[in-house]
Amino acid sequence: MCVIAAIFTLLATLSFTTTNASDPAALQDFCVGVDDPYSTVFVNGKFCKNPKRVTINDFVYKGFNKTSVIENRQGAEATLVSVDQFPGLNTLGVAIARVDFAPFGLNTPHLHPRASEAFAVMKGTLYAGFVTTEYKLYETILNEGDIIAFPQGLIHFQLNLRNTTAFAIAAFGSQNPGRVNVASGVFGTTPKILDDVLTKAYQVNRTVIEQLRSQFSSGKDVSINTARSMLLEMLSQI
Repeated sequence: MCVIAAIFTLLATLSFTTTNASDPAALQDFCVGVDDPYSTVFVNGKFCKNPKRVTINDFVYKGFNKTSVIENRQGAEATLVSVDQFPGLNTLGVAIARVDFAPFGLNTPHLHPRASEAFAVMKGTLYAGFVTTEYKLYETILNEGDIIAFPQGLIHFQLNLRNTTAFAIAAFGSQNPGRVNVASGVFGTTPKILDDVLTKAYQVNRTVIEQLRSQFSSGKDVSINTARSMLLEMLSQI
């Protein structure tokens, strides 16, 4: 009986965990997001538009066929359509993005902390992959019409293998998936991560760290690394 009880407890726990692994379940048919403090319902970070004022236009987004202007050095641009751009998505638990690639462009290694992703190649040939928590790389070549799934929170990337443009559509299991670029999350923070942390983590000297920072920093950080280091050391002695 104890074994049976334990099994039921485990199943119940897994069921609860799975149920709460994505956006909260909707409590009504829809909640078109508005920034109106006088609305009476506040759900998932957005106020709900009065249902009597909702129209079909709240559930339609136009312009997704437009190619993004690529201005970064990596050569790829992801245009996310989330609840902020498309209020009708509020509480529906989904978002979508268009990813445009310049010739040999890279959608830099990144992760989405709040959503898994289904990535469909619409044009071109891409090298794509993701890395697990055990540092195992899963990689493949994707052609037009191919789809790959990226699990929530895992680092992933796509690289255009051709000297022509490419684009893909990405669907997310959250209305606000979030995105953290790996390189910028380490070398482009404000304020800067202490040199002592990065030199030890990457086993390189400060000159290398500064060279890497120069590629990703916004240039707005005015913190003094030595002063912060001394302050943290003093606090650690308390």
